[in-house]
Amino acid sequence: MLKRFLPVITIGLLLACQIPNPNDELSRWEAQAERVEIIRDDFGVPHIYGKSDADAVFGLLYAQCEDDFRRVERNYLWATGRLAELEGEKELYSDLRANLYMTEEEARQTYEKAPVWLKELCVAFADGVNYYLHTHPEVKPQVITKYEPWMPMFFFEGSIGGDIERISTSALQAFYEQDSALALVDSKAIEQQLLDEPQGSNGIAIAPSLSESGNAMLLINPHTSFYFRPEVHVISEEGLNAYGAVTWGQFFVYQGFNEKTGWIHTSTFVDFIDEFVEEVGEENGNYFYRFGEEKRPVETREVTLKYKEGGQLKEKTFTIYRTHHGPITHQQDGKWVATRINWDPVHALEQSYTRTKLHNFAEFKDMMNIRTNSSNNTVFADAEGNIGYFHGNFIPKRNPAFDFSKPVDGTNPATDWQGLHTVDESIVILNPGTGWIQNCNSTPFTAAAEFSPKKEDYPAYMAPDSENFRGLHAVKVLQDLQGKLNLDSFLSLAYDPYLPAFEFLIPELLKAVGSGANPEHKQVIDLLKTWDFRTSKESVAMSVAHFYGENYQRAFRSLNRFAQPNPNAKIPTSAEIKEVFAQTLEQMKADFGTWNTPWGEINRFQRLNGDINAAFDDSKPYIPVGLASGNWGALAAYGARSTENTKRLYGYRGNSFVAVVEFGEKVKAKTILAGGQSADPNSPHFFDQAQRYADVDFKEVAFYREDVEQRATSKYHPGKP
Repeated sequence: MLKRFLPVITIGLLLACQIPNPNDELSRWEAQAERVEIIRDDFGVPHIYGKSDADAVFGLLYAQCEDDFRRVERNYLWATGRLAELEGEKELYSDLRANLYMTEEEARQTYEKAPVWLKELCVAFADGVNYYLHTHPEVKPQVITKYEPWMPMFFFEGSIGGDIERISTSALQAFYEQDSALALVDSKAIEQQLLDEPQGSNGIAIAPSLSESGNAMLLINPHTSFYFRPEVHVISEEGLNAYGAVTWGQFFVYQGFNEKTGWIHTSTFVDFIDEFVEEVGEENGNYFYRFGEEKRPVETREVTLKYKEGGQLKEKTFTIYRTHHGPITHQQDGKWVATRINWDPVHALEQSYTRTKLHNFAEFKDMMNIRTNSSNNTVFADAEGNIGYFHGNFIPKRNPAFDFSKPVDGTNPATDWQGLHTVDESIVILNPGTGWIQNCNSTPFTAAAEFSPKKEDYPAYMAPDSENFRGLHAVKVLQDLQGKLNLDSFLSLAYDPYLPAFEFLIPELLKAVGSGANPEHKQVIDLLKTWDFRTSKESVAMSVAHFYGENYQRAFRSLNRFAQPNPNAKIPTSAEIKEVFAQTLEQMKADFGTWNTPWGEINRFQRLNGDINAAFDDSKPYIPVGLASGNWGALAAYGARSTENTKRLYGYRGNSFVAVVEFGEKVKAKTILAGGQSADPNSPHFFDQAQRYADVDFKEVAFYREDVEQRATSKYHPGKP
């Protein structure tokens, strides 16, 4: 009898070995949680201590989920191409775009090829989120019920407006639905882009020669949508000790510092994405494309995506196409176009993580030679007194005979990329004679005044970036610097209220209106004549200038000609300027009852709930804010706008996480976070930094363990608060 059952027993044992035991998984999570300690300070900032780097990552993801699980969740829905399962059919082409560059199957394969140390961090990422969900059954995932170690392969860049977002979903939809009208330029969308607060960042590095302490200093000033990143501190016994801003759901500090080095990324305009017009044919139901004398098969793959409609999930299947240039993303004049971007998840994650553990400029430069930090510039400082700047990082080499700012002929092998530029071949600044470096998403050729690199020394595609008002402003305050800086005076410099755009716009307006103004207009003109182009909560001139500037952009779309010469820019006539001025005053009277309204009554900071898509209400409490838009050259940028339901302006983008850091024997830093650390309205840290934010009253960073202990309000292991 026993022999008859042996095969059955054997099969049962084999199946048992193949099926993961959930109890083993839980035991692993609990054991790792015991090796992690989270200390929350008096502003709710989590200081995460782990035995190993993987332990620290486990705790970091757990803490992020405590503060705002919904943002962690949404970032992975977007990154892995499952957003339509939550938000409906309108997001199908965002999901398809993700799959064009990597499917789930390919992400799994990529993960398996990663080095062991990186795989351990990816496992810790997944375990940290899953353990949070296990210990918080009241939190119901909306789509992804279990997080997997391969998921970070889709989400390896922490910048706002990453590379893949430059691929137009409208053009992609037009290709798949064969409706060219979908890809037409939307003039209203372009107008809105002109008025929206610029995405990007400011970075300023100060050499020891310009600091009171004789140490290098760094301004870390990302301009993102509010609540895009929280503030964290991650420490392990394997050399990790990084403080700064982490993009929700990622396991590395994206912009920040350790004891020896600091880094701030600013969005770049380096040309690192190219479009290749392919010549595609069909034979026997198979597609091929011409490359030189070759006829190559087009790689095809079917992907099935789900989307929510009503209370149901529906499916739609797409066939995606790829050539060696990249996936087919749209059509041009009836021809297929492949778009090539940086897509190297493993090396990108390696670069992003190792960046946080380096000790000096030499190590940092060596890390930069991984060359996957594609959409950003980097401003740097270290404890050895070095300050540095890297313009871009992932820069393909191209044949200079072609204009790669436009689509190129994919059939011509001469248009193919010829490898990547090394760091030494790209634009790097180290310890310039100015004693300072600045970048505000602007040209590198003014980053260090007369010690800046020269445009003629580099290919055009390496630095097509134009000058902007923030760049002009940064250069001005640095060149006018009186005396040496400490952390507080560095902050004052970073929050200088001057707005250089109005140095050009207002005199032009005064000249156009002249002496022929009616009494009301003359009253406004007299006010503007005495204005020093500085923003404040009390300033009525600021209110008028803001709305005039916005209407000027709507009408003429040529504001930046004052910062960067443009012979094709529209130069308005006096009559046109007067018309925009009159329109502005009528608009203000309609919206606020009078144009004579102080800026702080209009420009507001409000956080009513933790929703990702925040709502605002003119009748609810708010904090008046004297900051202004980066469009006008504000270094401390505060992008605010009205909504369908409001007349007042509410902050949504700009200064988010901001830090000033000084390196020396010990690192010192001050920071502020827009609003607060937690997305829970019931948390004391939901809006506890808001008034400080408006008042530029930065908090001291607790970096060393003894300081963290003194500021501790809670200490716990994950799962055991």
